[in-house]
Amino acid sequence: MKGHQTESVPVVTIDGPSGTGKGTIARIVADRLGWNLLDSGALYRLLALAAQTRSIALDNVSELVKLASGLDVQFMPTKNGETEIFLDGEEVSPSIRTEEAGNNASKVAALGEVRAALVDRQHAFRVRPGLVADGRDMGTVIFPDACLKIYLTASAEERAKRRHKQLKEKGLNVNLLDLSREISERDDRDASRKVAPLKPATDAEIIDTSDIGVDEVVDRVNILLEKYT
Repeated sequence: MKGHQTESVPVVTIDGPSGTGKGTIARIVADRLGWNLLDSGALYRLLALAAQTRSIALDNVSELVKLASGLDVQFMPTKNGETEIFLDGEEVSPSIRTEEAGNNASKVAALGEVRAALVDRQHAFRVRPGLVADGRDMGTVIFPDACLKIYLTASAEERAKRRHKQLKEKGLNVNLLDLSREISERDDRDASRKVAPLKPATDAEIIDTSDIGVDEVVDRVNILLEKYT
């Protein structure tokens, strides 16, 4: 009975590579709908961070699986529209938003056993009144029965520019060419992994955000919501 009740909770998935704006769009859509939010990418970043603090190698599958099964994570929305993320009771949002954290997350996410260990944790976010989940395999693997699946895309060059701007605004000195290379390498790694590769679901609505802003993307999502929900 519990499984049927869970499946009756509506889900909107927003997938895509890094830098397409899926996190921002997911937060806005979840806020407008009054639904819960799952930043699945943060779970892998958190797992990689937790592993590092415990001196666990990022290719130590057995230890990573143990760590994933007991990961103490909380997502707390703030008044300014951001999300504070807690690991073991400590606010770690800045620590998991670095390029290093993203690359480390991509490495652990490529491990099938680790992904399997985090499936139940992600399913637990599916509670009423609904869920907006952003990530890389939300529509293809985690919530294949979602009422609306969106896949955001953008050129690697444009995504590098966006990330460069974000980091510069935070006072960080970064190289645009290095960012572009890291993003391309991560795309290749995510798309070529054997388990849950990065790709749009066959029934996903694809939106290219290369030349459009957040407001236009949200407007397109709202139109799709009226169609599918």
